[in-house]
Amino acid sequence: MSITAGIDVGSTYTKAILLNGEGQIVARHVQQTGFKLAEVAERCFNEIMEKAGVQRSDVEYVIATGFGRHQVSFKDLHVTDLTASARGAHMLFPGTRSILDVGGQTMKAIRLEDTKGMVKSFRLNDKCAAGTGAFLEKTARYMGYETEDIGPLLSTSRSPVEISGVCAVFAESEVINQLSLGTPPADIMQGAIESLTGRAVQLMKRAKAESEFTLIGGIMRFNTMPAAVRERVEAVVNLPGEEDNDLAIAQFVTALGAAVLGQRRLEKLAQEAGAV
Repeated sequence: MSITAGIDVGSTYTKAILLNGEGQIVARHVQQTGFKLAEVAERCFNEIMEKAGVQRSDVEYVIATGFGRHQVSFKDLHVTDLTASARGAHMLFPGTRSILDVGGQTMKAIRLEDTKGMVKSFRLNDKCAAGTGAFLEKTARYMGYETEDIGPLLSTSRSPVEISGVCAVFAESEVINQLSLGTPPADIMQGAIESLTGRAVQLMKRAKAESEFTLIGGIMRFNTMPAAVRERVEAVVNLPGEEDNDLAIAQFVTALGAAVLGQRRLEKLAQEAGAV
């Protein structure tokens, strides 16, 4: 049974996945990236091997992706996160034509060339951190909450406030002002989510995104943002893990795509060997 690994070294979190030849996820792990990229990649790889009960020799191919992909010393190959995200989304939802990826430091809208998972074009957010997941995490911390508290906090919102700042500094000032007015933290957080959603929808329009849409990235594990996107677009919107009540998988789609590409690479190598 061929096992491949995808290592996505993102700016905020590093994700790793083991995939078998049947397309099943054997193990996965995520942790904050920090500053020692090579070390965090190694730790994530060791974690998924331990979870799966396999040895390094059992993993036949490793593909690294993400902004820190060049720091993964044990990789067999590296690919861009655009390519890996496209393959991962296509594996989960073969009808995907457009992808919205909201990460810790970037937001991307990706158009696929066809239903084979090839990238046609993309657009990146051109504003500062107010258009990324980092803004939501910073907002939560400012109000005394951790990242894992965001989901439960959002579920209690009743009257979200408008956070309109296009820059993280100005948006943070709005958050501070709302707190001084006695606005419930849940409503501030919901306002931040809706602000982020508005930027996401505009980015998708700039990218001329087409249905079907697939939403990926760590922020999508909080169902509030996918719900807000669905309210604003008239299209089929896929959310990884929704059917299995495992929204955390949305954070692993790029790593999954890298592991899928590893499987394709093994197949190609086997075909070449058979042709000799």
